[in-house]
This record gives sequence, C-alpha cells and structure tokens, in this order.
Amino acid sequence: MSRVLVLNGPNLGRLGSREPDVYGNQDLSALRTLLAAQAGASIEIDLRQTDDEAELIHWLHEAVDATTPVILNPAAFTHYSYALRDAAALVTKAGIPLVEVHISNPHAREEFRHNSVISAVATGVIAGFGFDSYLLALRVVAPSA
Repeated sequence: MSRVLVLNGPNLGRLGSREPDVYGNQDLSALRTLLAAQAGASIEIDLRQTDDEAELIHWLHEAVDATTPVILNPAAFTHYSYALRDAAALVTKAGIPLVEVHISNPHAREEFRHNSVISAVATGVIAGFGFDSYLLALRVVAPSA
C-alpha cells in the first residue's frame, strides 16, 4: 500500500466553523472521508493538521525520509514562511511530488494573500476549488487514485 501525506497548516483545524462563506461547511473529517473514497484500498491517506510551523516542517522532513508524496495546504504560512519553503524544497528536490493546495483562490482575496513563498518549489499548485483542490492534487501525486 502506498501512502500520501495530506498536511494542513494553521487554523484549518477550524474548518466547518471558520468563515464558511470562504472555506465551506465541511471539516477535516469530511475531507479525510472524501480523500479515502477517491484513494481506494491501495493508497493510505495520512491527513494531519497543525498550527505549529515546526511540526509542519518536521512532517515534510518525514516525507523526504520515507519518500512519501505530499499534498500541502500551508494556510497562512504560504505567504511568509521561508523555513517551510525550504522544507518543501527538500521534498521536491528529492524527486517526491508536493502539490500546494488552497481551498479558496488566494488571488481573489486580500492582496497580502496573493504571494506564495511555497509555489516556486512545489511540483504544482491547485487553488480555488474547495475540497476538490485536494482531490485534484491526489490525482497528481497518486495517479492510480
């Protein structure tokens, strides 16, 4: 069985109740269910969320060590965390796919959200499709899903 890490940054633990007009009404549990249904029995979805930048970086190091593909929603860290950017670069430089995802379209929101320090080192970026952003990313990092 192959494995995909689905990593979520700060405040995404509040999905379902945080700004439902922007992020929708579903929570991480619903996302886990959607991803598992698409992945099928051959792919393990390891979905995690943290508000801690260091923990997110540690998880990216874990992906490098285990050669595990990553779907990453860096949330607010998208715009300024060079430490997270460097950890993401370790993943892609190791030849492991890492897709940056966003539930909303950052370019249709406040100007400070328009810049991502992660995008330049990611394999690709998918944004603005709600939870479907994750489902599309899963098709990229695990084509058999």
